[in-house]
Formats: sequence, C-alpha cells, structure tokens
Amino acid sequence: MTTRDMDLRACPMGTWEAADALPHPRLRPGVLAYRGFRLALDHPRLRLEAPISAATLLLAFEEHPITLIRSDRPERRLRRTSLLSGLRTCATRAEHAGRLYGMEVSLAPWMAFALFDADQHDLAAESVDPLQLPGGRIAALTDALAETPCWQRRFGLLDAALASWAATGPRPAPQVVRAWALLNRSGGTLPIPRLADDVGWGVRQLEHRFQQQIGQCPKAAARVLRMQRARRQLALGRPSGAVAAACGFYDQAHLCREFKAMTGLTATAFIGGRSPVRPGGPPVDRLPGETTSLVLAG
Repeated sequence: MTTRDMDLRACPMGTWEAADALPHPRLRPGVLAYRGFRLALDHPRLRLEAPISAATLLLAFEEHPITLIRSDRPERRLRRTSLLSGLRTCATRAEHAGRLYGMEVSLAPWMAFALFDADQHDLAAESVDPLQLPGGRIAALTDALAETPCWQRRFGLLDAALASWAATGPRPAPQVVRAWALLNRSGGTLPIPRLADDVGWGVRQLEHRFQQQIGQCPKAAARVLRMQRARRQLALGRPSGAVAAACGFYDQAHLCREFKAMTGLTATAFIGGRSPVRPGGPPVDRLPGETTSLVLAG
C-alpha cells in the first residue's frame, strides 16, 4: 500500500482521536475526503449539520446509534448507526451519547450514484442504512475496516474497494459530471440556462438528470453551493454585505433569509456559536476547508 499524508489528532486523555486523509488520486474528484474517528466522551454530543456539497457515507464499527432530525421535518426522529445520505438543502441535527467509532467518506453526489447505483433524489429525501443495500459488500467492507489495526491501512482498503465499485457501477452522464464541476467552480452562481448550454442539453433534460444523479435540481444545488461559500467567508470574518455580493445573493437581506432557511439559525448565531472553538475538542467540520457544522449545547 502506498503511504499517504495523514492528519492524525488525538486527545492526550484518550477521549477522542481523528485521522483525516485524501483518497488516492485515481478516485478524485469524485471521492472528496476520508475521516476515521473514535469518540469516548463522557457526555452526549449534539451537532447542527448545515447543507454541504457532498453525499456522506458513514460506516460504524460499533453499535452506537445517532439520532437525526431534519430541520424541514422536526417531528421525525431517525436513528442510524451507519448511514448514507445525499445532497440536501436543509440542516440536520445529529445527536449521540458521546461514543462513536468508525469512518466517514465524503463524495461528490454523482460518485455516490456510481458507487451505490442509488437514485440520489431518494438519498436526498432520506438517510438510509448502507449495510442494508443489496449485495452485502458494504457490510463486508465495514467488517474488514473494523478488523484492520491502523488508519493508514484502513484508508488503503477504502481506496481499493471504492475503485473497484466505481469501475463496475453505473456511469454518471459526462454532462452531469461536467455541469456539477462548472456549478461548483462558480460557487453556485452560474445561470442554469447557461449551464445547460455549456453541456449541450436543454434545461429540462439537465433538471431531470440532476435529480437522478446529483439529488437536487440545478437551482437547488446552486443554493447549497452559494450558502457553503458564504459560510466559509463569514467564518473568515468578512462583512455580510460583502459576502452577499461576492456569493451571488441579491443583497444582505437575501443572504440572511437564505441562511435562516437552510440552517434554522441566523448567520450571527451559527458563526458566533463556533467561536471560540473549544480547545482540545474533536474536529467539528466534515469537509476540509469548509464551515459545515456547529456543536450545540445539550
């Protein structure tokens, strides 16, 4: 196995550890990031997960359930140990008892379509248990990862499995992959008719294939990308008016309305709640370089 750069962080008291790594180059840009984690906290942990430009595969090595509550369906509580979720425009509250052990893989939505042969619109609507998907290969991979003694070797196993699955799974349309890359590069500001023209499709065809292979229509996906970019800039301390102008919002009021609609909090509450970050705590954000999450008081 090829040795890779890995960022390993751990609490001196042994209450948590986290290992972050990039996937093998042959898997990029479809596979975005890996994280291995082990938590043994003495208190429950509640996080607000803002919408991000990725699908998420979480593989649990032990039976510690997570309770998920979507902001658009607050009356419903979903319990998962392992989970597979798609691109969403709403926030999710995730709560667990303080103990977790496993690995998380962040994926471009079209890569999730290729790896799991799953309609991404369904994954955007509901997190599923990946161990229940047909074929049993995810359960077998989870068992193999749990039995492997170090994070480096686990990342190698993930590389090999995902490369094999991508080679044999359904092929996402090249137009969808290109359209997602263009929309992502623009931070969600590229007009949808121009995006359709750039890939040689009509708007209706692009919308249909985006729903299937990305999980949202292009307009909704663009909202997620704009808000992700705005959160990143706000976290750096940029004024909200300047952020609104830079990220494609009509004005500051539009940014504030969208922030509240997509996270359930004001920008001030979300960004302010992240600072100061508690020293010595486990990682908060799910994507490298992004502002994705907020630890909430229990």
